[in-house]
Amino acid sequence: MKRFAKTIAAVALAGTAAIATPAAAQVAGGIAISSPEAVIVRSQARINAYQQIDQQYSTQIQQIRTLRQEMQTLQQSLDTDGNGQLSQAEVQANQSVVQQIQQKEQQLNQASQPIVLAQAYAIEQLINDYQNVQQQVVQQKNIQLLLNPDAIQWAPDAANVTNDLVAALNQRVPTVQITPPQGWRPRQESLSAQQTVSQVLLGVAQQQAAQQAAQQQQQTAQPTGR
Repeated sequence: MKRFAKTIAAVALAGTAAIATPAAAQVAGGIAISSPEAVIVRSQARINAYQQIDQQYSTQIQQIRTLRQEMQTLQQSLDTDGNGQLSQAEVQANQSVVQQIQQKEQQLNQASQPIVLAQAYAIEQLINDYQNVQQQVVQQKNIQLLLNPDAIQWAPDAANVTNDLVAALNQRVPTVQITPPQGWRPRQESLSAQQTVSQVLLGVAQQQAAQQAAQQQQQTAQPTGR
């Protein structure tokens, strides 16, 4: 799943940088690549929905961050030899800390549940119309075979139809709701997509943070003129 998420992130970013082509332009060889998750990540409805969710659940999000930091601190305290790995002996030596970690994990799951449901509900609405979006782009660009990027080793930039799919999805589903109906439960595909989207967004954020850190290091290392 992690490799799949990284591949989707690369396709999503490549789609952002790709030069827009006419919707009716034919894909070379009739073979194209993209994935539903890459399209959903970049859809404007998803972006707006997640921003609304961040605002609505800002208290829970801060609680989750605090709990994760506390759990990390507790886990580090178990690592008595400082090798970055927990042995069975280290875990058994301090069961009270293990119980604290388990309690905080339960609190984290409870705080995360309404956020996950809201995100899955927003994504499920996009999934519900994705087949129509895909068929529309397949017909417009005369695509004979649409592959997931994880299934190929290399493809030219022109084969990436993520831009076209995003544009079609934005047109068909400009907005989504973030409040599920009473008793609503997400489909398994919606939960899987929500998890993959979260991994993609985390990966993109980590890439951006690494790039910023590298730029800052370069600026610091550059000699200053008198």
